Amino acid sequence: MLEDEFPICKRTVEGKPVAYLDNASTTQKPRAVLDAVDRYYRTSNANVHRGVHTLSVEATEAYEGARARVARYLGAKDAAEIVFTRGTTEAINLVAYGSKVGPGDEVLVTELEHHSNLVPWQQLCLRTGATLRVLPIDDAGDWRLDAIPSLLGPNTKIVAMNHVSNSLGSVNDIATLIAAAREVGAVTVVDGAQRLAHGPVDVSALGCDFYALSGHKMYGPMGIGALYGRDLEALPPWQFGGDMVLTVSFDETTFNDVPHRFEAGTPNVAGAVGLAAAMDFLEAADLVAVANHERALLDYAVEQLSSRVRLIGTPKERSGVVSFAVEGVHPHDVGTILDTHGVAVRAGHHCTQPVMEHFGVPATVRLSVAMYNAAEEIDRLVAGLDDVRGIFG
Repeated sequence: MLEDEFPICKRTVEGKPVAYLDNASTTQKPRAVLDAVDRYYRTSNANVHRGVHTLSVEATEAYEGARARVARYLGAKDAAEIVFTRGTTEAINLVAYGSKVGPGDEVLVTELEHHSNLVPWQQLCLRTGATLRVLPIDDAGDWRLDAIPSLLGPNTKIVAMNHVSNSLGSVNDIATLIAAAREVGAVTVVDGAQRLAHGPVDVSALGCDFYALSGHKMYGPMGIGALYGRDLEALPPWQFGGDMVLTVSFDETTFNDVPHRFEAGTPNVAGAVGLAAAMDFLEAADLVAVANHERALLDYAVEQLSSRVRLIGTPKERSGVVSFAVEGVHPHDVGTILDTHGVAVRAGHHCTQPVMEHFGVPATVRLSVAMYNAAEEIDRLVAGLDDVRGIFG
């Protein structure tokens, strides 16, 4: 039983079993992850790369073993291509900080981006005089692929894209955009935060330069993420301190090899251990079966909601998410009333204000599913929406 795998599923809210439909924000954690983190702290807690005593050696082995696990999960060729970060946001900022562009250069983002994959590039352009360009979406919430030829050229240096939209659930054709970017010699950066809990990824096959992820979006702990980099040597260090150096004097400093030069200070060893456990759990769960289950839930949700609310975005392929608006009712009010039914959804602009602007709404209600959700929870959400209409007329 999945309820036994995820202890929080036994939680009640307002006297009702929680129907947690806010998984695009963060997923709940299985016992395998909770146990792995607890076991690390109880048996092997020590700093890494620094000590010769047993606990330090065990912690180092666990940390570097987690790095190798992430590499295997992503299809990277070598563990040295993986940098641990606090999450997708920090991973993207690391790449943006080290990117070299200037006047006359162009950075392409898409209209679907989370602010974490928009603002760093916008600020890079403002600092350097480069130009930010935007690949638009259509009214279904899919990329306008026909616009790619007019937006990519010899001046394009960076192309940043999300794999799956966090606000609409659009599954984006990143392979096409990556291939087009490579033809003009542009570096590609993929925000994979919303993808990895729902299906496998092979970064080597995709040919992207960078791929960023967050552990907490894929049943792992908060505060841990990773960056895959095909050529990390091209990036300069961006934080300075212990463990990212080889030699230090008052005259000069030499830096550690990649990926360690990007991991200054004491790392989140427990988080890395928990992330590795989450990846083990996901692979054991059969991602194809999980994806089919989630797709059936989303289809059912769309069927139940389409006559009751305004669906925001109808992408060709959807993963994880359905966004909607209730006419005449602010999404925050909808979310608050649903909470009285024990139903947890997200209400807001989902850190995608340009997407909201495209659809002419200030915010949406977003339901997002995971492997532990069931059709009965969609029914409870629909019943809660009936309550919303009763209250607001």
